This record gives sequence, structure tokens and C-alpha cells, in this order.
Amino acid sequence: MATFDWTPIRYRNVISVLKNPFYAGVYAYGKTVNRTQIVDGRARKTYGHHRPLQDCEIMMKDHHDGYIEWEEFERNQKQIAANAYGHRDGAKSGRGGRALLASLLVCGRCGRRLNVVYTGRSSQPVYRCDRGMSAVGARRCMMFGGLRVDAAMAGELIRAVEPLAIEAALLAERRIMEHQAERRRILELELQQARYEASLAERRYAACDPDNRLIAATLEKNWEATLRRVRECETRLDSTTTSTPRSPTIPELTGIAEDLQAAWKNANVNMRSRQQLARALINEITVDIDDQAREIVLIIHWKGGQHSELRLRKPQTGEHDCRTSDEALAVIRSMASRWSDQDIAATLNRMGLPTGQSKTWTAHRVGSIRRVRAIHAYKSAEKDGTWLTLREAAEQYGVTSHRIRKLIKAGLLRAEQVVPGAPFQILAADLAAPPVAAAIGRKGRPCHLAAENQLPMFPDT
Repeated sequence: MATFDWTPIRYRNVISVLKNPFYAGVYAYGKTVNRTQIVDGRARKTYGHHRPLQDCEIMMKDHHDGYIEWEEFERNQKQIAANAYGHRDGAKSGRGGRALLASLLVCGRCGRRLNVVYTGRSSQPVYRCDRGMSAVGARRCMMFGGLRVDAAMAGELIRAVEPLAIEAALLAERRIMEHQAERRRILELELQQARYEASLAERRYAACDPDNRLIAATLEKNWEATLRRVRECETRLDSTTTSTPRSPTIPELTGIAEDLQAAWKNANVNMRSRQQLARALINEITVDIDDQAREIVLIIHWKGGQHSELRLRKPQTGEHDCRTSDEALAVIRSMASRWSDQDIAATLNRMGLPTGQSKTWTAHRVGSIRRVRAIHAYKSAEKDGTWLTLREAAEQYGVTSHRIRKLIKAGLLRAEQVVPGAPFQILAADLAAPPVAAAIGRKGRPCHLAAENQLPMFPDT
């Protein structure tokens, strides 16, 4: 009795079935060939070199009932070949996406190419080596986020292209000067030809018999036409001389790096163009992780045989770049003791400092950052009822802010200001004092303290 041993399927088993012509009802013999090479003076024979199906020694179609038709099998082979971007020294993917280094990264531990997956709500790229896991169930070699690596590699690419950009700028400037010199030489030759024709027309007119008036008139018209052509050539030559200085100036090349960065970050440049530029300069990148130093080590193999190393700090688990900038935090700390969250948010927006998620500031977001960073606000910003602003005090008693301000100026109500011009901060206990409450409730009277020896001009009775 036959028994079956069920094991987890492997990628190579699946792909071997899809590539086998027997799956399509075709019997093929001689799919592999042996090769013999002379190495160090000795013959070395290697086996198992695959060759195209049409080159097989025997190929019998419709040999048996296949699972799919031969046309579908051929389409599958073309699709598999088009998707085989993970082979070493094979084609590099440059078909778009959000990952700059897709199919360029090679694992320094197992030699396989790293895959790209997109995680999170914003679909951020993550590079990971899990081909061994899908093929033989091995443990994943490494995994790291792609945003920092892509940004660092973009800087390396710009630095690599910068000398070429300077050389291209110099070449363009030299070609412009050569083109201008050639154009001036052509104009000079045209002027020389026009002057010769004008002198020839003058001699013909001078040699003509005055009695032949018809011939003389014709020669005179020809002479005038040649003179007009001379003036036109001189005008064009003078305009070229005045618009272009004779001494060539050295082009300004200090801003080429900034121009390259602006071109790289231009919204009209898609990721596919950036990927194609990266693949035009880089053969592949060997990547490994230094666990002790917590660094991502990138060995860049450039076109032409040059190599360079780039080390990046690997972020801790849970660390991300969506955090408030140090400049924005400094503004919040300096203003928290003097201004409300709404005023701080307006100031940050005017300064062009976005949040960690590239959003505009609101009072709620400023308060959230203060609570997370343990930044204490000014007293009336803590809405626990202890301190009130001038407007809140007026709303509590149903009066105008002007009446509360007059009480403060009169010295009847104590209020604090961090700096002159800052919002008033009023203690709720002082606002509830009997003299203040009486002054607020008094109708038709100015809110000030009466002197001890002063008699009222308008008594209450």
C-alpha cells in the first residue's frame, strides 16, 4: 500500500512544475547539456546547464494529455521570464512603485535579493530578505525600513552625478561658444560676399555708357540692392557682437548640486525615472546589518567597477520619522509660558513648521505635544478652573471684557501678565472675592475703589 509523506511546498517545486513541458502534454529529451572547460590546464566538466526547449534533442508535442494547452504554456514561460527580476546579474526592476532600490539590494548573508513590501496606512516600503523562508522555510535574514535608505542613496546618487553635471555644463557652455563663433564666421563671410557683389555692381555701373539709359537704370537698381544687402549683413553682425561678449565667461557651477536636488525632488519626476537613473549608475548593492553597532551597512557596486560603503543607523523598534522637529519644539517651549495653544499654533503655521506628519498646527495638536513632552503651559491654559483669562472671567459674570479690564486697572482685581501685552491671567478665587463681586454687580458706576475720606457725589439714597 502506497503511503504519502506530506511536507510544506517549496517555491522551487512549484516553479519546476510550471516550467516543465510535460505539464503541457509535451515530451522533451535533452533539456540540459554538459559543458567542458579548460581550467588551469585541466578539463573540467559541468552538468545541468539548461537550454531552450526548441534546442532539445527530442521534442514530441501531444505526447499525452496535458493539464494546459501548449499556447498557454508558452505564454506562462514569457510571463515567468518577465517576472524573474530576482536572479543574480539579471534584469533590474524599474517599473515604478515607491521603493527606489527595488531588486538592487542583495543580502550579504545568503546572497539572495531583497523583496519589497508596503506596510502601514501610507504604504511605506520595507526591504526584507525572506526568499529563503518562501523557498526552504529558512529564517528571515533581515528587514528594515526603506525611507531612510532610499533618502541616503538618493544623496549618494546626486553626489555621484554632480561631477558629470559639471562636465556636462562645461561641455554645453563650450558648444554654445563654438556655435556662436561659427555663426559669427558665417555672417562675416556673408558680409564679405555682399561687399564684393556691391563693388562689382558699382564697377559695372561706372563702366556703362550714360547714353544707354535703360541699361544704366537697371545697373543702378542692382547696385542699390547690393548696398542694401551689405547694410543688412552689417546690422546682423553688429547685433551678434553686442548680444554676445567676445571674451567667454566661466559658467557659475556652484549651484549645480542644489539644481540636481531640486530636479530629483521635482513633482514631475516620477519614481520610475529615479529608478532608471539608479540602475544606470549602480550594478547592485550588498546589504548587511551590524547588530552590535545597530547600523545598516551598504556596499555599493557602481558601474565601472568602483565600490563604496555607506552606513546608516538602524532605528529602534517603534521609532519613526513622523515626529515633531526640534525647531518646532523649541518654539513651543519658549511660548508655552506666555501664550495660549491657539497662539502657538498660529505662530508655527506662520513660520512654516509643520507637524511630524506634515500637517498644519491646531490648538489641540499643540496641547497634545505639550502633554507628551511635559511642557507646562501658562496658568490660564490649564482648564481646571483655577486660573481664568479675561474673556472667561467676563463670560462667567455676564459682563463685558472692558468692565473686567477696568477693575484690573483700578487695582480692585489682581491679575498677572508674563510680559507686558501678554494675556491677563486671573485667579478664580480673587474673582470671587466680595469687593470684586460687588464692583462687578454695581450698575451705572465706574469700577474703581472709593477713597476712605471721599464723599460720594451721587449717594445711593
